[in-house]
Amino acid sequence: MDSAASGAPRRTNARYGVLALIAIGTMINYLDRSLLSVAAPSMTAELGIGAATMGILFSVFSWSYAMAQIPGGVLLDRFGVRLTYFWSVSLWSIFTLLQGLATSLGALLGFRFALGAAEAPCFPANSRVLVSWFPQHERARANSVYTVGMYSGIAFLSPVLFWITATWGWRALFIIAGVVGLVFAGVWYLRYREPQESPKANQAELDYITAGGGIAAQGRTPFAWKDVAWLLSKRQILGASIGQFATNATLVFFLTWFPTYLVTERGMPWLKVGWVAVLPFIAASIGVLIGGQLSDRLVKHSGSATFGRKLPIVGGLLLSSTIVLAAFLESDAMVIAVMSIAFFGQGMSNLGWTLISDVAPKRLVGLTAGVFNFCTNLAGIVTPMLIGFIVAATGSFLGGLAFIGVMALIGALSYTFLVGKVERIIEPADRQPSAEGE
Repeated sequence: MDSAASGAPRRTNARYGVLALIAIGTMINYLDRSLLSVAAPSMTAELGIGAATMGILFSVFSWSYAMAQIPGGVLLDRFGVRLTYFWSVSLWSIFTLLQGLATSLGALLGFRFALGAAEAPCFPANSRVLVSWFPQHERARANSVYTVGMYSGIAFLSPVLFWITATWGWRALFIIAGVVGLVFAGVWYLRYREPQESPKANQAELDYITAGGGIAAQGRTPFAWKDVAWLLSKRQILGASIGQFATNATLVFFLTWFPTYLVTERGMPWLKVGWVAVLPFIAASIGVLIGGQLSDRLVKHSGSATFGRKLPIVGGLLLSSTIVLAAFLESDAMVIAVMSIAFFGQGMSNLGWTLISDVAPKRLVGLTAGVFNFCTNLAGIVTPMLIGFIVAATGSFLGGLAFIGVMALIGALSYTFLVGKVERIIEPADRQPSAEGE
């Protein structure tokens, strides 16, 4: 029955304001980690950095990012979203700014390493926000809205970023982005609240979220390595982690080597790259939105989270595998078309966070997200270094593109056969803290 017709208060939509906050935070997060790809040609000329060394510089972010995932999830479970996210944004913005002041390769490596550690809690926090603020049948669409910030920020700001580099130099990129991030950190702290604490969400909205499977904020959860081992023993989490590693390999290529690929392999002028590079990111943004809408519709009409989550992910990974075709094409226009199709597929397949939100045990949402993102971001370590070594050794990107294509196929197989049924994992009674006297 309609709430207005029944005389009940109309349901508020405070969750959409929360969604806008994490969308902006995610856009800043990915913009800050990808600025190096825009600055790379100018930076290499100034600091004398070769292809193999640049691959390491691209990769070092993911070393600390991956290592800090589990600690980040632990902090999230202990201190909650509001405080953890505030300190995460503040610190990563400071380290972004400091990259603009670096005068040596060693300083850049140190600041990139610190940036990765500081950004680690972001996606586990986003996952926690989804399961706290959104009913299950809205989560894929909500995921697509905040995830599109990963791509749209770079897509629509790329011409501006290249213009800033050409006008004021590469250092200005990092300084401006760092200041913007610090401002957002203050806005986040002032505006974010858990559902039960929000002055903008009425009881009707809270009831709607709860009825749809939203999870109330859990109490502080002590960390235990046995929880990590137990989570990785579950096929849903292990299979999704392998699949998301594959998905992330494609994303990392576009965030790191793609502009350099267009300049060195395809011979495009650098200023032209600033405009051409927009197209695959726009395609990925569209893929994210279509994947989210399609997934929620499939879940709603089929009644199966397994079918509704897996189909867009697997289909997207199969599209991503076509990236290797770019190595055999002469036309720049066709190369950009193939790259756009592959990145569109990556955008569709980026529903792994929604799936992991659906299966994470209630008590271990933050830790589950941390374990998942740790496995996922091993691709951020392997991919840029491997491509850098391949380019340095062969002078070609063919081997790197083949690696990305093969990984996409492995990811499709993992989501199809290893993940199994998509449903929330229930902890046995003997694993509950209360049962152990904690």
